[in-house]
Amino acid sequence: MSPHSVLLSGIVGSTAYGLAHAGSDIDRLGVFAAPTEDFHGLHAPRASYVTSAPDRTLHEAAKWCRLALGGNPTAGELVWLPDELYEVRTPLGDELIAIRSSLLSAKRVRDAYLGYATQQAKRLTDRAAHGPLPAEARGRTAKHARHLMRLCHQGLGLYTTGRLEIRLDDPDAFRAFGERVADDPAQALPLLASYERAFDEARSPLPDRPDEAPAEAWLRRVRAHHYAARAPR
Repeated sequence: MSPHSVLLSGIVGSTAYGLAHAGSDIDRLGVFAAPTEDFHGLHAPRASYVTSAPDRTLHEAAKWCRLALGGNPTAGELVWLPDELYEVRTPLGDELIAIRSSLLSAKRVRDAYLGYATQQAKRLTDRAAHGPLPAEARGRTAKHARHLMRLCHQGLGLYTTGRLEIRLDDPDAFRAFGERVADDPAQALPLLASYERAFDEARSPLPDRPDEAPAEAWLRRVRAHHYAARAPR
């Protein structure tokens, strides 16, 4: 994958949410286009590249579209970032941002955000079953609790408004919740239950199913743009 094939990339995670502290890693997420000809051989091109120094995840265009259409919270936030957090923004990347609402559906947003939050809550309560947390586990537990609350909060906002607000209005509330759960991991369950009720009671402007046509058309433009015939070996 050559650097010029990155279509859209930006800073995500704790920095984007406003939850980062002095020692936080900077997480980056992006979409790239593999050369179109590579899809015609025996072996498909790699669908993702993940590095830890720096922390960066790049998904090939088709994989990213499938993740976003499925409601994946991590993938989807890339097209809702504040402008200042984008580090690579090409014309095709702008086109992807422009179709972001078409990728959404009420059921998939609810299932994905509450599903991830439920997984976080289970990890937290499983730790509680083993007695008081050792000191070295408190920080990790508080972090997971913050992200549990963040998933619930952002997911409900997206479900009820059709827009994903990346930056949290009150980061201190999420930090305080993290500390409470670090003291008692069972505190995660009432919060999750309250958001489940809120989803049940809310009405969503989102459709029942995402509209795949704009993503399909965008992906075909990507393939056309990145087609270049190679001389026979």
